[in-house]
Amino acid sequence: MKVYIKNKLFSIGGASSVINENKEDVYKVKGRAFSITRVKWVFDLNGNKLFKIRNKWFNFFVHKAFIYDNNNEKIATVKDKFFNVKNDYFILGNKDEIKIDGKFFSLSANILKNGELFGTIRRQITFIADAFELEADEKDLPFLIAIVIAIDNITDNKHN
Repeated sequence: MKVYIKNKLFSIGGASSVINENKEDVYKVKGRAFSITRVKWVFDLNGNKLFKIRNKWFNFFVHKAFIYDNNNEKIATVKDKFFNVKNDYFILGNKDEIKIDGKFFSLSANILKNGELFGTIRRQITFIADAFELEADEKDLPFLIAIVIAIDNITDNKHN
């Protein structure tokens, strides 16, 4: 299934829309206004919280974001490298080995889980706000959306 994640241009807290190919909402991403750690949540259409994403409070050389489940248990850490010239990102702490193969901010990157293709991210070229196309199995989409939001949070934090 393909979904499109688009950061809303005018949003207090950094909300994003997640729509399918028919332009129908499939998930909601909401952010907390005035959050130093850029806290965001992924919700289903019924308003159930699926994941919480937040950046590490202090980042010196390696930037990190944390993904929590709906019980507020940390399930993954997304981090970059010391000198992240190639925009490499790593997902740690998950029971499976998850890796971004390719550059996140190039035109496309594959997400591998235990060496197998888990999903594909394609960057949408816009000059207004960040936008991504994510293709994966429908059951895996919420977690992969959380990963995309975490990486976007890290890059926003590094550049601001």
